[in-house]
Amino acid sequence: MATKHENDGGTVLERQESKLKPPPMYQVLLLNDDYTPMEFVVAVIQQYFNKDRETATQIMLKVHRDGKGMCGVYPKDIASTKVELVLTHARKAGHPLQCVMEEA
Repeated sequence: MATKHENDGGTVLERQESKLKPPPMYQVLLLNDDYTPMEFVVAVIQQYFNKDRETATQIMLKVHRDGKGMCGVYPKDIASTKVELVLTHARKAGHPLQCVMEEA
């Protein structure tokens, strides 16, 4: 067991703190399909990711053009919850919209 000496300036504590990393963050992505209406995608982005209509439309167009679009970056548990909420909402509305998360 190491003992702290008065003259070591707290380096033991500093070394321990430097090992702590912030938790990984996850991006939540919507994936393009040929069936989900664009207006539905815009509404989902506004409702679940708190975006204004213009920003939601820009994200939807990115999904449409590039095959996927990022809706936000969150800690793992929040990202996972958002994915589940979006998938559940889309299925209830009869749309095959896919929502996934990946480490940022």
